[in-house]
Amino acid sequence: MEHPVTPDGRYLVVRGRLWRCSDPSLDPAERQRLVDELMSARSAKGAALRAGDDDAREAARARVQAAKEALGERGPVWWDDGAPDLTRHLARTGPYAAWWAEQGEEAGGGVSRS
Repeated sequence: MEHPVTPDGRYLVVRGRLWRCSDPSLDPAERQRLVDELMSARSAKGAALRAGDDDAREAARARVQAAKEALGERGPVWWDDGAPDLTRHLARTGPYAAWWAEQGEEAGGGVSRS
């Protein structure tokens, strides 16, 4: 199932929570390079965890952070209208509540979550 994206394209919703989307103004080739780096860094983090290598894990975590910041998913927001970053907020509350309720059961919009 594809995750629903807010009407303004800023967030996708996973298990009822908002997660910032990548900056849509990124050049497609650059975006793909950054996604590839992110996947490589995540793989390296997993390998380091399995190996019990704390130094390698921290280096991989730094790579993940850098890739996500470059993609616009973390760090300063990529929009310029002054709206706050609502990452990790519940979709059913705040400015997206009405939109989320309209998404229905398939997306979790009609499901009561406490």
